[in-house]
Amino acid sequence: MIGEPRIGDVIGELLRDALAVATGVGPRPLVGGRLPRPVIEIIERDDGLVNGAPAAHYLDGPEHWQPYDHRAVDRARGATLDVGVGAGRIALLLQERGVPVTGLDTSAGALDVCRRRGVRDLVHGTVDAHVADGRRYDTFLLLGNNLGLIEGRERAPGFLAALAALARPGAQVIAHGTDPYGTRDPVHTGYHERNRRRGRLGGQLRLRLRYRELGTPWFDYLVCSAEELGALVHDSPWRLTDVDDQDAPYYLATLRLRGR
Repeated sequence: MIGEPRIGDVIGELLRDALAVATGVGPRPLVGGRLPRPVIEIIERDDGLVNGAPAAHYLDGPEHWQPYDHRAVDRARGATLDVGVGAGRIALLLQERGVPVTGLDTSAGALDVCRRRGVRDLVHGTVDAHVADGRRYDTFLLLGNNLGLIEGRERAPGFLAALAALARPGAQVIAHGTDPYGTRDPVHTGYHERNRRRGRLGGQLRLRLRYRELGTPWFDYLVCSAEELGALVHDSPWRLTDVDDQDAPYYLATLRLRGR
C-alpha cells in the first residue's frame, strides 16, 4: 500500500484480532502463514512521533489490572455508564458484581467483541447522542486513560454538559488521567511548549490510530494535570471533589454533579 491509510474502525479491527489471537478462535494475523502475529496498536502524533502498544491489554482480567483500576471499580454505584468500553474488561467485572452497567463506544467492532465476551448492555455512539435515548446514570467511568475524551478547552464544556444531561441527582464521574509534566524527554517537553504557543493545553495530543491498512481520522486526546482538570470543570455542571494520586503520575479524579 502506498499513501495514506484507509479510514476505518481501527479499534474494532484490532480488538477482533486480539481476541482471535488470545482464544485461537476466528481468523487472525499470521507470521509466515502459520504463527499468530502479536496485535499492535500504532499511535501516531501530529509532530511525527510514532509509538506502538500491544492490544492484548484491552482483554486483561482483573488479576492483571493496575491498582487504580481496582480502586475505580470499587467506587462504582448504581446504574453505571462505562464510556469507551473497549473490549469490555471493566463492564464484565461490574456485571459479575451485580452492578447495572452499560458499555458505550463509537466503535461497532469493539461492541461486537464485547458481546462475544458476554457484556449484555451496549450502546453504539457518543455521550452527546446517547442523551436522546432518555437513560440516566449514577456513575460514569472514564477508565483506561479515557479522561482524554474531554479533548481540550473547546470540547470540554459540551462533553461535560452531555454527561450532566445523562446524570441522576448526586451522580459521579470516576476518571483515570495521567499528569504529563513529569517527563524531561525533549520529544515530549518540546511538544508541550509547541502546544502552548498554539493556545492549546500542553498535553493536548493530536493523534490518529493505525492498525494494518486502516487509520482513524486525526483527533484530539487530552493528557492533563489534576490542576488543569479542575480549571476545565470549574464552570461546568460538575465539581472536582477528589484526586487519588497514589500511583502518580496516574490519578483518579472524582467529579460530582452540582446542586442536584
